[in-house]
Amino acid sequence: MLSFVDLATRPEFTVTAVDCRDDHRGWSTEQPREDVRLVFVRHGGFRRRVRGVRTDLDHTVGYLGMPGEEEHFAHPAGGDRCTSISLTPALWRTLAGDTPLLDRSSLYVDGRLDLAHRQLLAAARAADTDYAAAESLVHLVAPVVRQVVATTTPDSDRARAGDRALVAQARGVIGDSHPAAAGLIPLATLLGVSPYRLSRAFTHDLGVSLTRYRNRVRVAHALDRLEAGEPSLAALAADLGFADQAHLCRTVREHLGHTPTALRGLLA
Repeated sequence: MLSFVDLATRPEFTVTAVDCRDDHRGWSTEQPREDVRLVFVRHGGFRRRVRGVRTDLDHTVGYLGMPGEEEHFAHPAGGDRCTSISLTPALWRTLAGDTPLLDRSSLYVDGRLDLAHRQLLAAARAADTDYAAAESLVHLVAPVVRQVVATTTPDSDRARAGDRALVAQARGVIGDSHPAAAGLIPLATLLGVSPYRLSRAFTHDLGVSLTRYRNRVRVAHALDRLEAGEPSLAALAADLGFADQAHLCRTVREHLGHTPTALRGLLA
């Protein structure tokens, strides 16, 4: 029996917790899918067979699934729990190149990749899917691309030339509250670069992540509104694109050391 819980959902990607309670040694056949999938095992293990190659999967070995593949699975050791990350082919191409040539489909999950996986799950729990989860996602995919893609990726490993101009453009778009600034992926699309390149450029040029920079801008807008006497934190959260009032309060406190309610008193 399989159960699925979506942790983060955007048009370009979905992060899903999968709980499998199957216990069989035989192979089951799955229908070919149209998405690109990264699968990381959290507990237990299972087997996957594709194009005649069998791989035993556990917390140290995951896999990359491509559109149109005929996959077979077996669970001789019982059930497992894993994270399945679904990417649209378009998003995959921005991260891996237009026609990526794969060396293999299995992934060695070293300590850094395991940590990146856990950071993505933490970002998904934080409710900021458009930036925090998206930024964690592209930083998880980047080492996967370096591990399994034989062809050169478009701009994930280029020199830092142009980072400052790119960051300036992105800051302008965010500051103007352009619709594309609602998320990392649409912002990167507007600027004509990969999400990984844009995310990395902020860290190189400003020393902070793009997610933190964007939240800094939103906190400044929140301060303006609170100083002007904004009565409703729920309305403030909705207007500034936070998931809810609690998300607003956590972010403001993280950046300023005070809750919005306390700031009202400080700014009165």
